[in-house]
Amino acid sequence: MAGNSQRRGAVRKAGRSGVGSGGQRRRGLEGRGPTPKAEDRVSHPAHDKKVAREKAAKKAERDAKSRAGMRKGAPAGSRSTGGRTSGGRPTGPRRRAGTGAEYVAGRNSVVEALRAGVPASGFYVQDTVEADARVKEALQAAADAGLSVLNVTKHDLDRLTDGAVHQGVALQIPAYSYSHPDDLLQGRRRSDVVVVALDGITDPRNLGAVVRSAAAFGAAGVVVPARRSASMTAGAWKSSAGAAVRVPVARAANLVRALQQYKDAGLMVVGLDAGGDMNLPELDTAGTGVCLVVGAEGEGLSRLVRDTCDVVVSIPMHAATESLNAGVAAGIALYAVAQQR
Repeated sequence: MAGNSQRRGAVRKAGRSGVGSGGQRRRGLEGRGPTPKAEDRVSHPAHDKKVAREKAAKKAERDAKSRAGMRKGAPAGSRSTGGRTSGGRPTGPRRRAGTGAEYVAGRNSVVEALRAGVPASGFYVQDTVEADARVKEALQAAADAGLSVLNVTKHDLDRLTDGAVHQGVALQIPAYSYSHPDDLLQGRRRSDVVVVALDGITDPRNLGAVVRSAAAFGAAGVVVPARRSASMTAGAWKSSAGAAVRVPVARAANLVRALQQYKDAGLMVVGLDAGGDMNLPELDTAGTGVCLVVGAEGEGLSRLVRDTCDVVVSIPMHAATESLNAGVAAGIALYAVAQQR
């Protein structure tokens, strides 16, 4: 055979057709575009850093919204400063946004709250905390009260207590369930009712002291305004020494209107102020119900509240320049009213 017919593969054999690439080679020659950035490549370390940054940004946004909701929705006077005293102890609980609960932070504060019988819904302890005598006492008291004890990290406690100095322990206090001012008159003869109303009292400890005095002298309850007033926080529970379990606290949307309703119901509304119209021993409340209105130390009763009172009395003291805090003044006035019954 002439030519290159002797070369292997030079002659096409009949009956066989070639197999194509199906376009794979052509597509393989096409460009794939620019190389993605390192942070967009899943297997690259820069991608992991990008994901972590996005998670941190979302968490910061949620925390900011949570704090904004707390500032907007929490009742006036319901949050404490969460600072320290000169001895380094936390001064009070911090309220978490949107939960309706607050947290007593610090070993001494938690132990004192448990001793006072403050109602709690949970006890949190840091998983790496050093169990000294106070922590052990808190754990035992929480167990005796049937509280659930939760081991959490320091980061969790920082978040729950809103950055307060918790020292590894925190106590969760549920939101207080307030009564209506009308509820304090239910099931009682009007002539026997004694109610205490607070005007401008912003310290929860004073509120707790008044509740304790109200329980001691058989008062039907305590009324506080819904705005610019102390609330039943853990500090108030501690000051009441457990009396808040027996004496209801009512919240009035408008204190002046609530006092007027008490007057319409037959109660004598008596204001307690340093510049009263008469001294407390001269007041005659025998045979009538009484609503005792206590003003803030220094500022006294507000103008509208004072105008609503039937009479304003003052506590005689040897030193005219001295003043009594609301808790002490309420206790003295309640004792005087109880003596006339």
